[in-house]
Amino acid sequence: MDEVDRSVLAVLEKHGRISNAELADRVGLSQSPCLRRVRRLEEAGIIRGYRAVIDPAAVGRSLRVFAGVRLMRHTRADVVAFERAVIRLPEVTHTHHVTGNYDYLLEVEVADLPAYEDFHANRLAGLPGVATVTSYVTMKTLSADTT
Repeated sequence: MDEVDRSVLAVLEKHGRISNAELADRVGLSQSPCLRRVRRLEEAGIIRGYRAVIDPAAVGRSLRVFAGVRLMRHTRADVVAFERAVIRLPEVTHTHHVTGNYDYLLEVEVADLPAYEDFHANRLAGLPGVATVTSYVTMKTLSADTT
């Protein structure tokens, strides 16, 4: 991967729907070599896909909570059981297996605080192997996805 590939990736990361002509212009290539580079990056798995970034509030998920989850035990069977169960929860938008105070850090999107309370008590806390859940309610999000 060279500097031109890095430039292509930087532009696509912020503007995934950009036309090939505009992309080529921004990175200083003609259209055909630019398209070949993008296809090569896709085939190599460096570009894993394209997605739409949805405003959570517009679809009834205006509350974002980060939940730190500790498991009771760390046997392979317990970890697999938890992971299989957590990925089925539509409220959980991202699941990270982490080091530190928690075993997992979950990003959860729900309508409001009562909806999170219900989710926490009736779904999350009952997942296989869950010992504790610590919740952090997001007050404001600052990221590239919000622009």
